[in-house]
Amino acid sequence: MKHAAAWLVALALSAATPSPILAKDTTMTNDMTAIHQAVEDMTAAFTGGDITRTMQSYDTGAVVVFEPQSPVSDADQLHAMFTAMSAMKPAFSYSGHEVFVSGDTGLHIAPWTMTATGPDGSEIAQSGLSVAVFRRQQDGTWKMVIDNPHGQFLMQQ
Repeated sequence: MKHAAAWLVALALSAATPSPILAKDTTMTNDMTAIHQAVEDMTAAFTGGDITRTMQSYDTGAVVVFEPQSPVSDADQLHAMFTAMSAMKPAFSYSGHEVFVSGDTGLHIAPWTMTATGPDGSEIAQSGLSVAVFRRQQDGTWKMVIDNPHGQFLMQQ
């Protein structure tokens, strides 16, 4: 569980940190803005300890990669992991965001850093690259189907 706290940074936005877009001169479409807002909404729910609302940010059968090469899709396991991670009171920051949309599929990419407090009181500090895939729902909202905060993992091998 070395990286378990890191996953939550994937979609977390610090309330005090502005949310820049990495690609310069990129015009944000309504869909791109909606995906970015979905990230912010999930983060607010998560950092506020609202795990039910956090879970509602994910599509049925979504995969979350809490540890590199160890995807989790079981809803009960996801709920337990989110609950445990939320208890560590993480603080996040991103150096930017990119959002791409093709039809009903969206991609959110963001480099992140995170600090939290471990169960033993020790400070945890991690960083990585979040890669999250979204699907447009029938009502027009966007939900995550794949959430991988370890997008840099293969580059570190």
